[in-house]
Amino acid sequence: MKRVKHLLIFAPLSLLLSAFVMAGQTQPNIILLFADDAGYADFGFQGSTIMKTPNLDQLAKDGMIFKQAYVTDPTCGPSRAGLITGKYQQRFGFEENNVPGYMSPNSAADGREMGVDVNEKTIADYLKKQGYATAVYGKWHLGGDDKFHPTKRGFDEFYGFRGGARSYYAYDNAPASDLDYNERGFGEMVEPEGYYTDVLADEAIDFMTRNAKKKKPFFAFLSFNAVHTPMEALKEDLDQFPTLTGKRKTVAAMTLALDRASGKILDKLKELGIDDNTIVIFTNDNGGPTDKNSSDNAPLSGSKSNHLEGGIRVPFVMTWPAKIQAGSEYDLPVSTLDLLPTFYAAAGGDVSKVTDLDGVDLLPYVNGSKDERPHHELFWKKDTRATIRQGDWKLIRFPDRPAELYYVPDDIQEVRNLAAQHPERVKAMFKKLFAWESTLERPRWLLKRQFENYDIERMDKYRWTLMDTQPIKAKDTIEGTIAVPKH
Repeated sequence: MKRVKHLLIFAPLSLLLSAFVMAGQTQPNIILLFADDAGYADFGFQGSTIMKTPNLDQLAKDGMIFKQAYVTDPTCGPSRAGLITGKYQQRFGFEENNVPGYMSPNSAADGREMGVDVNEKTIADYLKKQGYATAVYGKWHLGGDDKFHPTKRGFDEFYGFRGGARSYYAYDNAPASDLDYNERGFGEMVEPEGYYTDVLADEAIDFMTRNAKKKKPFFAFLSFNAVHTPMEALKEDLDQFPTLTGKRKTVAAMTLALDRASGKILDKLKELGIDDNTIVIFTNDNGGPTDKNSSDNAPLSGSKSNHLEGGIRVPFVMTWPAKIQAGSEYDLPVSTLDLLPTFYAAAGGDVSKVTDLDGVDLLPYVNGSKDERPHHELFWKKDTRATIRQGDWKLIRFPDRPAELYYVPDDIQEVRNLAAQHPERVKAMFKKLFAWESTLERPRWLLKRQFENYDIERMDKYRWTLMDTQPIKAKDTIEGTIAVPKH
């Protein structure tokens, strides 16, 4: 089966690129556009006919769409921890979301002490080693204490908030947590003047412009809080969706702002004349929480916080005009674990000398020089729940029912449980999953038990079910042309 679609022959291009490198071509700039709680189907390039995302749609046309891209966890904090370290976050105890006030009283760590272990290297650490200027804009959520601050984790610049969510407007009164305040650099609290999604883009553009003028390679991590709650949007954006109502209208307006901000970044790259030698990634931190923000994960089952495809499979686009053919697709599983080694290799780092990463450099796979799978196995774990994807088979272990087995290529909605037909496969995958778990640290903190029950109930609420007729249908829809799980 052909895994990379619509690619030109890469041999001449590779020779040309080698000549450029020998002639002293500069390292690529790197931009990571990272959405928060967006629905799998809530972009034009993912099939939406209601959302307005022209800039991200163009980005997808200009590069490669990854059809099976996964995050390392279906919730915000752990997903970011895996991305920023290139490791399964459970290896250093960051298994559970880190939300002060929601944690179990018996957790080993709480409050501001919940963060990525200071001994772990981040993407920014690796890229600074290669001479990059580094900056992060928006949501951090990787530790509130000063020792976890972005400027102490490899980032030269920070404009954002340390916590997990905040308003899209300046606070008139004190927020629920001081981690929600906006911060410039280290310790300078300054609230945004304008709608936050737009402000983040403006701040990043200033960073890009300054470094482009100095011809210094840069890494800009735009960690948008859009479209996470609170549900707040500009009136002019809401007015673009006159036929929608309620949260669906608001999330559409918030997505429009996200697209506009991304478009500003892409336009500035062209204006600066550096777009051809810039890697741009757009992806999302986890599946959409449909019950919270009316996001749409169709045709996948599940939502944020569970291990069904709708919780862990995300939109993922990559462009690099110098190396990635426009209009291409890649249909083997990849992970946000792969971003760190991919960026590091593109920056000139020797990934083969970094032996403790779980991600891989994707470039040899997307350019056709490697045709095997980037990952033979992928894992997810949260408390007693755990999942393994082995090849095209996926085993999900639950706390309240027998494990389920799915063959993903034929069943992305996960409605045909094949566990009873393949008992030996189930047993072998159980063993493999447990062997992986045995290499992990114990969680350093846990949420209150009630939230684990909530996650299971949410999963059941947004599961597809086999109906009396085929093909599978759902009772409710968010978009008229795309069926979504009953709720």
